Amino acid sequence: MTVVLPPPRGSVAAAHAVVPFARDLARHGDRLAVVDGAERWTYRELAQRVGATAVRLGSGRKLVLVGAGNDATSLVTYLAALAAGHVALLAPPAQADTVAAAYDPDAVLLPGGRLDVRRDGSAHELHPDLALLMPTSGSTGAPKLARLSHENVQANAESIVSFLGIRDTDRAVTTLPMHYVYGLSVVNTHLLRGAAVVLTDLSVADACFWDLFRAEGATTLAGVPLTFDLLDRVGFAGMRLPRLRYVTQAGGRLDPAHVRRYAELGRRGGWDLVVMYGQTEATARMAYLPPSLAADHPSAVGVPIPGGSFTLAPAPEATSPDVGELVYHGPNVMLGYATSPADLALGRTVTALHTGDLARRTGGLYEIVGRRSRFVKIAGLRVDLDHVEAALTRPGVVVRCTGTDGDLLVAVDGAEPAAVREEIAGRFGLPVRAVTAAAVTVAETPRLASGKVDHPALGALVRAAASASAPAAAPDAAGPLPERLRSLYADLLGRPGATLDSTFTGLGGDSLSYVEVSIRLEDELGAVPANWHVTPIRELAAAPAVATRGRWRIRRVETGVALRALAIVGVVGTHAGLFTLLGGAHVLVAAAGFGFARFRLTAADRVTRLRQQAVSVARIVVPSVAWIGGVVLLTDQYGPLNVLLLNGLFGPPSWTSDWHFWFVEVLVYILVVLAALLAVPFVDRLERRFPFAFPVVLLGAGLLGRYEVVDLGVPHTMPVFWLFAFGWAAARASAWWQRAGLTVVLAATVPGFFGNSPRELAIVAGAALLVWVATVPCPAPLHRVVGALAGGSLYIYLTHWQVYPRLVDVHPALAVVASLSAGVALWWLAGVVSGLGARWRAGRTAAGTVAGRV
Repeated sequence: MTVVLPPPRGSVAAAHAVVPFARDLARHGDRLAVVDGAERWTYRELAQRVGATAVRLGSGRKLVLVGAGNDATSLVTYLAALAAGHVALLAPPAQADTVAAAYDPDAVLLPGGRLDVRRDGSAHELHPDLALLMPTSGSTGAPKLARLSHENVQANAESIVSFLGIRDTDRAVTTLPMHYVYGLSVVNTHLLRGAAVVLTDLSVADACFWDLFRAEGATTLAGVPLTFDLLDRVGFAGMRLPRLRYVTQAGGRLDPAHVRRYAELGRRGGWDLVVMYGQTEATARMAYLPPSLAADHPSAVGVPIPGGSFTLAPAPEATSPDVGELVYHGPNVMLGYATSPADLALGRTVTALHTGDLARRTGGLYEIVGRRSRFVKIAGLRVDLDHVEAALTRPGVVVRCTGTDGDLLVAVDGAEPAAVREEIAGRFGLPVRAVTAAAVTVAETPRLASGKVDHPALGALVRAAASASAPAAAPDAAGPLPERLRSLYADLLGRPGATLDSTFTGLGGDSLSYVEVSIRLEDELGAVPANWHVTPIRELAAAPAVATRGRWRIRRVETGVALRALAIVGVVGTHAGLFTLLGGAHVLVAAAGFGFARFRLTAADRVTRLRQQAVSVARIVVPSVAWIGGVVLLTDQYGPLNVLLLNGLFGPPSWTSDWHFWFVEVLVYILVVLAALLAVPFVDRLERRFPFAFPVVLLGAGLLGRYEVVDLGVPHTMPVFWLFAFGWAAARASAWWQRAGLTVVLAATVPGFFGNSPRELAIVAGAALLVWVATVPCPAPLHRVVGALAGGSLYIYLTHWQVYPRLVDVHPALAVVASLSAGVALWWLAGVVSGLGARWRAGRTAAGTVAGRV
């Protein structure tokens, strides 16, 4: 039985036209509609929330501004406006204030999700057909909005559902923002059909996106050309996505070679590639390329969508008789543009859409061959080059623009090119890395015989003038021994009372501190023995030094240290989209188990062991809670569960940004549980009696969680205790047959863990190194760098979530370097603070002793 909720009391739906699919959400009943983090709403629940928001909007027809993020509140407010007959104005959140100042909306969805209804009615005359206002080139060029009608929105959604064959069992994960018409069409079409939408702001370059994609059983993926570049980086071709049915592409021309390659990938993987063509002025789509034709006609945009048609109009710019301006006709063509609030009263001023694109028709398929007007597409957005020039040119400063899709080229005279790049990014919402600016004297601007600017030549001039440089660095020093080593231990471990008979483990050293200590020891000794961590300082100082001369001499670095450095670089580099090296976090889990066995399970008595384990947990928990708490105070990115490191136990089941710190949480859970287990005298004796068999048994128990035979109670971490236990067993393996057995177990159990062969291979390779290789060679100049990265790995992991997103649009490499540097700097600062605290405590103790004697 179909259930349709009536228009909410107090709404204007009964008096004005509405968008049918937004009004009739409840007819899909208890099917899953929306997933947003922990929120999972059926269509009935979504309809109730939409109805409640429509009531809040009131009875007078209004202009409703939504700074549209990919979140449930934005979606509900947008749908409430469409369902109740209001006019929705969608804008990027960063530009909502600018749009509000220009259009004076009657209701605004404020940051944080509060709906501010400013008037009972509207300050504007709103045409009865008007339903939706979408930024077109106005978001990055001339200040225009496309005026879309109820029929435009409904008709285009129905057409897309038809040619894509969207099913009510489909599930789409958002890859594009809702304020971008392509991203909005993904939402509209799935809601029209009764399918589910998973809302997220995660990038396809983020491994967490793919965890979410698999966990939610997503069936469709939408992308602009930049998306496909990122897919190449993250190893999409090797991913196993069994529920994926089709991949769509729009937002600019995708290179024909890419079209062919992804069409072939889809053929092998059992999914379709659907290349589409559209503009905001046509609500979303105008054409699509049937998947069966993609490999043979990769340059074509295809055929008109159902209900639409094309004609070719004469164009002076056409270079051949069969080329003309592409003109689109259909029920999804906008009413017209709005450049001011007065235009909201206008009816239809456009009957056919002149796209500005030059095209030809061959064999029934349309192919875009050029552009009439000066627009380029950057990150899927149309940029009006003339408007950018006019906006940036002022007395004493002249700017000229040219470019191609994905690359805006700017010639600057009278200003600093870097400042112009930043201004373009800030004013027009473009990624800085997509803007190439250079100081080029405008008087020398190349021109055609007609006197017009020669834009191809100007572009070549800008590219040639753009340049960069890099600085260098300086060396450090050294000096004599036993007391120096004692001082080194005292400073780095915060133990001023260290003596020449102290050992690293005896002073409470753990896997977080052994990196820097071992690196500094190698600086002093040239090389350190395999058992240095249990060797008294006096004996280390007496050992013969290993000569290591020459700038490019090779040093040996402990495998655990090298893996930690490589893994954290892999994690940050992959998240920032610089390259793809998945599996780093899971290698770190194995390395943590390896370090736990070496440094926490010493010959000390049970109580001392427990005290040292508590210190180790605190060294993870304290900086983690401090950092996450600081982020929560300054932003709304996380919540109390993150601060308390309890998200893994009580957080949302779906993968969201709340899961950023899963690695830290799981490591803390493991260490706390093991501390409790080893506090039992019988278990403590058992571990000492069977140092290798004990972790092997735990490895077997962990595999029950890995294969989901038992539920470990920590969702979405793909339970990793077995990898920790593996690292523990690797540290205890002394015979070749023990190492061989562990390697066989590793090779047999990691494949299938993610469904991503390169990622699994990286985990196998990294963990196997722990088993078989004690140290690895490292060029001396990189020795300290590796040590700093490994030692600061926890701090890098904590801080990189707040660093790289702010710089990745400048350049992924800068984002990675900044993330690593910030984490290492914070690690160094924490060490300084810890050392000062230790000295202060030592001073207090000494003062107390003296006072007691007096």
